[in-house]
Amino acid sequence: MSGFVPPPYPYARLNDLKQQILQRHDSVVDLSIGAPFDPPPDAVVAALATSGTERSYPPSAGTQEYREAASRWFQRRFDVRVDADHIAATVGSKEFVALLPQLMSLRTPERDTVLFPAISYPSYEMGATLAGCRAVAVPFRSDGSMDLDAVDAEDAERALLLWSNSPGNPTGQLDDLQAAAGWGRAHGVPVFSDECYIEFTWSSTGRTILEHGLDGVVAVHSLSKRSNFAGARAGFYAGDPDIVEYLRSVRQHAGLMVPGPVQAAAAVALDDDEHVQIQRDRYHRRMTLMAEVLGEWSGDTVELPQGGFYLWIPAADGWEYATKLAHSAGAVVSPGEFYGADGARNVRVAVVQPDDQIELVAERLRRTTRNG
Repeated sequence: MSGFVPPPYPYARLNDLKQQILQRHDSVVDLSIGAPFDPPPDAVVAALATSGTERSYPPSAGTQEYREAASRWFQRRFDVRVDADHIAATVGSKEFVALLPQLMSLRTPERDTVLFPAISYPSYEMGATLAGCRAVAVPFRSDGSMDLDAVDAEDAERALLLWSNSPGNPTGQLDDLQAAAGWGRAHGVPVFSDECYIEFTWSSTGRTILEHGLDGVVAVHSLSKRSNFAGARAGFYAGDPDIVEYLRSVRQHAGLMVPGPVQAAAAVALDDDEHVQIQRDRYHRRMTLMAEVLGEWSGDTVELPQGGFYLWIPAADGWEYATKLAHSAGAVVSPGEFYGADGARNVRVAVVQPDDQIELVAERLRRTTRNG
């Protein structure tokens, strides 16, 4: 008798490439995982040590201070009013993504299908698997939005929830969030919009699904990317009052809590926009440089994304491209198949390393290009 056997963690599959790099170069530059390397603001780090909140249990839903800071952020950055009572905390965003189908299926047991973008962060599909639900991928249109017209009528009827991700990981595309909200309302399907890269929207201003009303929709956010706060695990969700209250209540029973000092520091981070602009400038500069040198090395133009800090590069074979780049530049990138079968003819380059490491990769690529 056998039970569930977890698949290999995608990024663990790159360990062999790292060993190959060390046979050719004196160091590995890891551009495979979107982990920030730049520091959060000093005031945020200071708040971690001075809040005094480590002495008691933090509220699972989030402190009033944290939720009000998130409410102010929505109003200030996106001109959207969301009451603090309709916002709740998450331990980062990945646990929320992975646990959501299980919690929603308890609420609506007659539905068993999770809809998610066909090229996307693996946790949408894994969350469905962990909940014993069906995972059904939604293809993209040519403009990068999900083709919701392609969803089979039976899948729509069985849908427990729909995930949107804009700006998208790994592609950087911007989804039509108004269309996603409208589709969900028309089919009675809650729409969860993962907007963790919203502050790194390049082709327009950042957009949230909450611009189109709160009914039936929830926006998911994180300070990991915005404020280089990934190690602290601070996120939040906001939107439909009934859904937020349901999730707040059941998550409280599960003991899911963001540590008090982290909530205090996160509130400081949310109230400060200056450090976000500094980080935007860093990522845009790094992506521009990497796109230029990768284009010269490969002979093909590398396009900048509409959002996020990943280069999503077409390749005849994602693993072959990743291997050649590892040998030439000592850099590890992610083959596109990590993000779904539709991504197999691409690679994702996470331009997150500090400037000196990005410059090191650029110099290695230039040297390879010069030497033919």
